[in-house]
Amino acid sequence: MALVIRKATMDDLDAVLAVGHRTWPSTYEGIAGADYVQAGLAKWWSADATSPAIRQGRVTVAEVDGEVCGMASVGREEDHLVLWRLYVLPEHHGQGIGSALLATVLEEADGRYAEIRLSYTEGNTPAAHFYRSRGFVETHHEAGGGGVPDQVWMSRRVPQRDAAEPDPSDTEPATAPAYPEGVQS
Repeated sequence: MALVIRKATMDDLDAVLAVGHRTWPSTYEGIAGADYVQAGLAKWWSADATSPAIRQGRVTVAEVDGEVCGMASVGREEDHLVLWRLYVLPEHHGQGIGSALLATVLEEADGRYAEIRLSYTEGNTPAAHFYRSRGFVETHHEAGGGGVPDQVWMSRRVPQRDAAEPDPSDTEPATAPAYPEGVQS
């Protein structure tokens, strides 16, 4: 298995969208139902929703043998980084790909942000375990309402070894999705 972790380019758009469309049903239908999945895919896994993050350098992909099999997407808010998405295709779970993507996000945040925050959908036990085992701690719950599941927010401090300035590509602040994405590795 030849694993490559790199910044996504616009040439990766279809592959990044495919990761979302292949992971969301198996991750969320049992937790939140098919309507939630369809609404999330339409809103957050479209070319219009994903292209800006790719163009701004906020999407990282994992490739195995030249095929995109995972992705992470981040955004800046004040003095912290938000990990909005981290998904790995189900057939690649357990191979360290989610860990490699998260390690890359942490490396990029080192010295630039005080902490990394993320949310996962309540009931997504694999995501909760994945992040807890990597040093994230729960900070609060955010009520979903209207049939949308609650979100569980977590954070992790980032070591401040090199007090570098934030990257200029981070000028676009992150915006919270109406359906914040629980993370699946």
